[in-house]
Amino acid sequence: MRGPRSGRLPRPSPPPEPPRVVELSQLPGWSAEDHDRAFEAWRATCHASRDRAVADLCARARALGPIARGDGRVFLERAFRAERLGPSDGVLTAYFAPVYEARRRPDAEFSAPVRPKPADLVVADGGIVLRTLPDGSAEPYPDRAAIEATPIDRPLAWMRPEELFFLQVQGSGVLTFEDGTRVKALYAANNGQTFAGIANPMRDRGLLARDNTSGDAIRNWLAAHRGPDADQIMRLNPRYVFFRLTPDDGRPPVGAANIPLPAGRAVAVDPAFHGMGDLLWIDAEAPLLAGAFPAYRRLATALDTGGAIKGQVRADLYLGEGAAAGAEAGRVRHTLRLYRLVPRP
Repeated sequence: MRGPRSGRLPRPSPPPEPPRVVELSQLPGWSAEDHDRAFEAWRATCHASRDRAVADLCARARALGPIARGDGRVFLERAFRAERLGPSDGVLTAYFAPVYEARRRPDAEFSAPVRPKPADLVVADGGIVLRTLPDGSAEPYPDRAAIEATPIDRPLAWMRPEELFFLQVQGSGVLTFEDGTRVKALYAANNGQTFAGIANPMRDRGLLARDNTSGDAIRNWLAAHRGPDADQIMRLNPRYVFFRLTPDDGRPPVGAANIPLPAGRAVAVDPAFHGMGDLLWIDAEAPLLAGAFPAYRRLATALDTGGAIKGQVRADLYLGEGAAAGAEAGRVRHTLRLYRLVPRP
């Protein structure tokens, strides 16, 4: 085997650094955590994990029955240690389950159709999303602009365009009709296009202040410029999400782990780096957006995924349902340090 042109043998790569293991008591913000509440949220969702050691701890936790004050901390500290993930910091964002008005017929305000999964959309090997053509061939599924330009005979409902856009970003939500009927709009499929956020382009075009690219600020601008101007901005994100409607049962939305999401205690993660059911410690501070909480430090379980959630030190915190959760979620963009809790040997 030929070496480098200098004739010197290449230096061997250094061995990977072992995970940085710390006791839970050493985690930043651990002493201020509501340990009992964190424990209850974890044991309600711990069956999502496929790790045998975690499954054993899950069974032990569920066998305890009601706990006394402080028992949650005792159990967690005896059962787990923490590993710092990644060589560098990442990003924490947040999401929520929106509640939006809808109409059964369109009008000037409610002009955007909620589309069901199209019959011509198929998912091929490797997760590639295709559109089948009448001659039996297939092509990549069109982007947002092309889909929106295609008439639809039987939409599920009609919404304000900017609110449909946010529903697609969140992936699910609740729709309320004029007669008081509430239904859940659940994710059915997407067109396979790469998700692209619109906050940075809006900031770079001077449409929003640099420190005010929150969800509320974006939605307010889109509403105030409803029509061609807002459509042009929303079409910067080529991904389009299709939905299905079910009766509203009052339960929280279900994530990728097929488990209802506990508000403030569930995160969407990149499945290339995390398993569903992983118990994580979030240490996030230094927010970029005005009006944000200064820090988020808490236990949360990996129960969901998201098209924009990529990388090992990347998490999207589920904050609950409705306008208040949405206002908070839209301001979360914090520097993240992430730890995985691992069972003691």
